[in-house]
Amino acid sequence: MSQALAHEDVIIRRGRRSGLPLIVAVHSRVLGPAVGGCRLRRYDTWQQGLADALRLSEAMTYKAAVAGLDFGGGKSVIALDNDTALTPQLREAALEDLGELIASFQGSYRTGPDVGTGPEDMVVLRRFSPYAYCAPEEHGGTGNSGGPTAAGVLAALRAGARQVFGDASCTGRTVVISGFGSVGSGIAAGLAAEGAHVVVSDLEASREGAALASGYGWVEPGQALSAPADILVPAAVGGVLDDVTARQITARLVVGPANNQLTEERVADVLAERGIVWVPDYVASAGGIAYALSRESEGDSHEAAQKRVEDIGDTVTRILDLALATGTTPLRAAQQLAERRLASPAS
Repeated sequence: MSQALAHEDVIIRRGRRSGLPLIVAVHSRVLGPAVGGCRLRRYDTWQQGLADALRLSEAMTYKAAVAGLDFGGGKSVIALDNDTALTPQLREAALEDLGELIASFQGSYRTGPDVGTGPEDMVVLRRFSPYAYCAPEEHGGTGNSGGPTAAGVLAALRAGARQVFGDASCTGRTVVISGFGSVGSGIAAGLAAEGAHVVVSDLEASREGAALASGYGWVEPGQALSAPADILVPAAVGGVLDDVTARQITARLVVGPANNQLTEERVADVLAERGIVWVPDYVASAGGIAYALSRESEGDSHEAAQKRVEDIGDTVTRILDLALATGTTPLRAAQQLAERRLASPAS
């Protein structure tokens, strides 16, 4: 029996300039125009890129709904195979192809940076559509979303710590951050400033020097999830929490910005059974999109947009309180809040 497609629109096209597979998946527009970043990465097959787009666009629907944003969920993917060299010329051609495709949605799908793309790439997309967020400030955007994303994770982390440890402060607590890119490093700096003992990890071995120079500890990537810690912050790739790794975690609180951290939803039950509080990734990672949309779509001031980011802490508290009150996992509690809003979009 075939499974019904949950998405409103899925477009797969070969770029006329680049020849690369382009995918735009719109999961829902119930709350407003679909929004979701542009991912440019290598896949063994373009079908894997399609799976990424479908999964991530659905997560964006829930992210926007839980965060109180009047937007739906979407995602775009430029799928590069393992044998093709990504020259500057090919990159620009692929972005122009995608910009043309995004323009055809006439504002009902809007994008921003994601894995493999950044603010400068949004400038190329803006040649075709104004609905490419987080371009550099000199081009009318809000720039790199890493700062607001890190701030949102810190707000979520403090809310989680308040429930797990009885105190939102991370002073004296050991926090392992798996992923030391722009967001992970921002989280590390914020926690260190609060007096936490920060240990970081990254697949890029060259980042170890920067981590040690900043006064952080270092753990090899293969040991990051099981390293002794009070709090674990997944801040790199998704799919890191499965039946095996969920049973190796020593931390009592897991909260981070990596997308799709669970390989399957039932892993949330494994974590809960072990007494580990896992804050859903799409809740913790909403700071970047909340800030960009507040500034660029709604015209809010920096201060008002920052307040939207800080409100993520209140959202996490609601989710964890609901999970405790109903005897369910934080994942299911977040889903319930999102589904309630999706069922009554005007409320």
